[in-house]
Amino acid sequence: MKVVSVVSAKGGVGKTSSAANLSVALTKLGAKVLAIDMDPQNALGLHFGLSPAERLGSVQSVVERQPIASAVFNSPSGARVLPYGMVEEEDREAFERYLDEYPGWLNDTLQALKLGRNEIVVVDTPPGPSAYLRQALRSADLAVVVALPDAASYATLGLMNRLVMSYCQSNTHFKGHYYLINQLDSSRTLARDVVQIVRDRHGDRLLGSIHQDQAVSEALACDQSTLEYDPYCVASQDYNDCATHLLKLLEQA
Repeated sequence: MKVVSVVSAKGGVGKTSSAANLSVALTKLGAKVLAIDMDPQNALGLHFGLSPAERLGSVQSVVERQPIASAVFNSPSGARVLPYGMVEEEDREAFERYLDEYPGWLNDTLQALKLGRNEIVVVDTPPGPSAYLRQALRSADLAVVVALPDAASYATLGLMNRLVMSYCQSNTHFKGHYYLINQLDSSRTLARDVVQIVRDRHGDRLLGSIHQDQAVSEALACDQSTLEYDPYCVASQDYNDCATHLLKLLEQA
């Protein structure tokens, strides 16, 4: 089992859509994938056709002491999904206290699911520092840092690097973090410049770039991943390239 945690320092960068589409792309490349939503927005499942009102998920399993496997869904894409779940505020607060008190929860949960040796777990997290991010990075083999090709996102990369280093200190199997540039508009000079700077400074850590594509938002409106909605669009090809790169990195991890 390999764990990939998808993270960002700020919201609005397309982190959840990236986690979902990487999960589907990995599945289409032949990998067995479990996508885990550890973001209270509970949005990851939307990309796999799950209802936003679905209560089953990690929080309900912990709060109601139910087997975690009962909250795992099979999606039409072939990937399995463990949602966060639609929960009341008091349950969310209780879950976050639990994560703080039980730092090894995600690791133990993955063991309880008895995943196969070659299975890949993709974890979606909320932006910025949180109990969820700590859990995800303590369990990760690799982290994918999602950012936009703009000045605001680039300025947050230093913060994200510090968070990764801080949260992964006790993670002996962590092999590093890689950058995914999302919503790239190649016609914009600033966007091209930001990608070039990332390539110049962190070339060996650049997972790839996803071009801005209307199909991404259209797919979500249809409760699908981009790769299912339009497998031949530019963004789908980009996600396939990133997933291929990611598989090679995981083989070395």
